[in-house]
This record gives sequence, structure tokens and C-alpha cells, in this order.
Amino acid sequence: MKKIIPLFFAALVVGGFTACSEKKKSDVIIAPKPVAPKPKKTQQMSGYEQARDVEWLGTTYKVVVKREADPQLPLAIGDDNTKYYDNKITVRILRKDGTEFFNRTFLKHDFDAYLDESTKKEGALLGFVYVKADANCLSFAASVGSPDVTSDEYVPLVVKISRLGAVTMGKDTQLDTGSDEASDESSDDSEDGV
Repeated sequence: MKKIIPLFFAALVVGGFTACSEKKKSDVIIAPKPVAPKPKKTQQMSGYEQARDVEWLGTTYKVVVKREADPQLPLAIGDDNTKYYDNKITVRILRKDGTEFFNRTFLKHDFDAYLDESTKKEGALLGFVYVKADANCLSFAASVGSPDVTSDEYVPLVVKISRLGAVTMGKDTQLDTGSDEASDESSDDSEDGV
């Protein structure tokens, strides 16, 4: 029995070394499971509200322009296919005593007659800015285009509000370098009453 125990231990030690040195190679490659990219959250452009006093028709009016995202409108799509909420822009014109002369909320579809199909489908109402006052109307510049802040793709528009509160709009075909008189003459040709 004394001879069996040392032989048994010797076999265990030799078998242990052999087992360690002869590991079976596996053909199985373990890789982490690919994670599907999370869908991007719908983005929105920053909202703003601007108010300025304007001398018009011999008195002072306050022009207030407010842009805000509207989740009820169809989504706009940016240059990288990111989805954005479209905007609505409210224009209010207040008399000196605070009473309201004009109040209207503009949406992208108000400008459909001046937009190509791609801009109608994927663009957003980007901005609305007071430009000038003359004896007949207040003039504004508006734009519809890509909601991506890095994009410069947009359609420039002209919106005029008459002294009676009527709205006319059209595509802005004049460069900023043109004279005011030239832009008044040409923009009247392309405007439609709304």
C-alpha cells in the first residue's frame, strides 16, 4: 500500500501538468452583443420672444414676435435626418395705449405657395423679423427651411401688414445689398393677399 500512494500522487501531479499544458482551443469567439442605436429624441429649435417699439402712422406701436415649437404640427427633418418639432410664430402689434391692432399666428403651411415640395415636406418655419415701416405697411422678413442650426438652406420671404391689418406675402427676391425702393417695387409684383 505504501507503494500505491506515492504512485497515485505521482500520477496526479503528472496528469495535472499535462492537463494544464494541453488546454483545448475553442473555435467559439465571445463578443459583446451589438446594441441597437437608440432612436434620436425629437429636437426643437429654441424659442424666443422679441419686442420693439416702432414709429408708424404718427404714433408708436409695439411689435412683438414670438417663436415656439409646436408638437401638434407635422415634424420637420434636419440635414442629418434628425426630426424637429415645427414652429409657430405669433406676431402681435399693440397700439400705444396697449390695445391690440394685429394678432396672428403664422405656420409653415401659410407659405406653401412659395415653397418647393421638399421644403414643404421637411422644412420648418424658422424666423420672422421686423424690417421697416412705411406709410402703407409694416414689413417683415420670414424664412422657411432646414431646422438644423448648421444649415443655410432656407427660403427667404417678405410679409407686409397694412394699416388696415391685411397681410400680403411673397418670396423675397432681393438681395440685402439692393435699395429699399427697388425691393418695394419688385416684392409688390410677387405678393399675394392672405
